[in-house]
Amino acid sequence: MLVEVCANSLESAISAQKAGADRIELCSELSVGGVTPSFGLLEMVKKQLTIPVHLLIRPRSGHFTYSDMEFEVMKADIEKCRELGVDGIVSGILKADFTLDVERTKALVELGEGLHFTFHRAFDWVMNPELALRQLEEIGASTVLTSGTFESAASGIQNLKKWQDQTEMTIMAGGGVSSKNASMFKEAGLRALHLSGTHFVNSLDLRNNISMNSSKHWVENKVPQTDEALVHQVVQIVK
Repeated sequence: MLVEVCANSLESAISAQKAGADRIELCSELSVGGVTPSFGLLEMVKKQLTIPVHLLIRPRSGHFTYSDMEFEVMKADIEKCRELGVDGIVSGILKADFTLDVERTKALVELGEGLHFTFHRAFDWVMNPELALRQLEEIGASTVLTSGTFESAASGIQNLKKWQDQTEMTIMAGGGVSSKNASMFKEAGLRALHLSGTHFVNSLDLRNNISMNSSKHWVENKVPQTDEALVHQVVQIVK
């Protein structure tokens, strides 16, 4: 059974390889489901690892319906991935009605021709998973990362089994996978599982420091963006 580790740093990537993982999905900011990491990090990971490296192509946190500019950024990131020799990309786009954006997702698959394409957990938001599976297979996706549309893959195990029987793609269980439930996915006949295996290190005592986290930006159904008018007001005041 293939084991993929979602690695958020060079240290995490090295730990995953030492632990025997088959490949990593490199990303940043696990707390928001992951975003595309820096290409400096990717370069260093590629130098250090011998196992395959897949890269998350997700330009921001929040939902999975992207603007034209965001889509162009995603395509540019895939081009850079090809230059740096990644083995696969992990991405996905939905329409505002939570159907698969077939046209744009197909464009990403084609741009990454020759690279393994995983459609990520945006799949767990689609309205008709069976239809989306057929569409993804038709456009050339290799793997679907999903929890079975439940909060955890363990809760969605029946859907995961059913979908694997319906497609030639690999259904990769992800979401709450750990040593406590990993055997469940193997026994169910799945081919792959995905986990971060996170623990926390390098702790500091911050009791006397103000928080740098910004809860106003943690909005899943909206996208934060610079307001030209608001910035212009400040510029006018200070200039």
